[in-house]
Amino acid sequence: MKHTHDYDNVFKTMKHRHKRLFISVINETFGKNYPLDSEIEVLPSEGYLTEEETQTGEKNIEEQISDFLIKIENNVFLLECQSYDDDSRAIRIAEYAFITARKFSKWSIGEAIIPMPHFSVIYVKRCSKTPEQTNIRFTFPDGQEILYHADNVILDDFTKEYIIEKRLFPYIPFYIARYEKEISEEKDTSQAIADLEYFRDEMMKLYEKNELTSEELIDLIGYVNTIITHITDGNKSEERLVNVMGGTIIESESERLIRIGEEKGIRSLVESCQEFGLSISDAVDKLVSKFGLTESASLAKAQQYWK
Repeated sequence: MKHTHDYDNVFKTMKHRHKRLFISVINETFGKNYPLDSEIEVLPSEGYLTEEETQTGEKNIEEQISDFLIKIENNVFLLECQSYDDDSRAIRIAEYAFITARKFSKWSIGEAIIPMPHFSVIYVKRCSKTPEQTNIRFTFPDGQEILYHADNVILDDFTKEYIIEKRLFPYIPFYIARYEKEISEEKDTSQAIADLEYFRDEMMKLYEKNELTSEELIDLIGYVNTIITHITDGNKSEERLVNVMGGTIIESESERLIRIGEEKGIRSLVESCQEFGLSISDAVDKLVSKFGLTESASLAKAQQYWK
């Protein structure tokens, strides 16, 4: 397996390009019920944290970036994606949360109100030490204690059916991580392939229902393949697994867009032939002429979309 930041990079790319897809994640994680067309505001996640003392005793200030900080209506949510266990995760959440709260704080003479955001850590993989919760305990000199905590999201707990049912699209690229050992060691990958086929088919159905845009579908497939190539690192399973989702490793986004558009055109032509009373043979001839397919490929497509 490659020693790169592919898991983090996929999450960060997805949050910038497809923030809409995270509404369902927010609803599921925090018990909300926001419409899937809700307006999302991605908040600046830069802050300043004291890290190390200089030789003079002063503090160096370093800029830190949280994974995902968004606002829906009047609620602020902090999501962190974690691909490995990290002893410092809880303290970093506390730092990010306080920086965020400071931006929305209110104060007057002798009083300050600091509203802490909702937060959750999303664990892509599970190991023996993966925590079920992230707990941050604030203690005060007078003995008061405040527990600031949240249940962690552990993707290994989610079935593929549940992910599709709840439209948790950002989790799809990381689902394959549960088969990391089998894939990286080139063992039996039949279940991984079956799950990939399930996601491919279900995403296509949702695309046809306009629940996913062409850009979202194409990029989700690309993100899945990025994680696959991260795990396989060029081993014998890579090409087979990548091809399940459609396309190849080197297929560009524009090429995939053309492929998706062509498939819609093929289906539309076949359905039009049937609607106007033409025969399946006529549909085959038109597919050969219009799309340059072979007769056998045209027949397979005609039979696929002939109702």
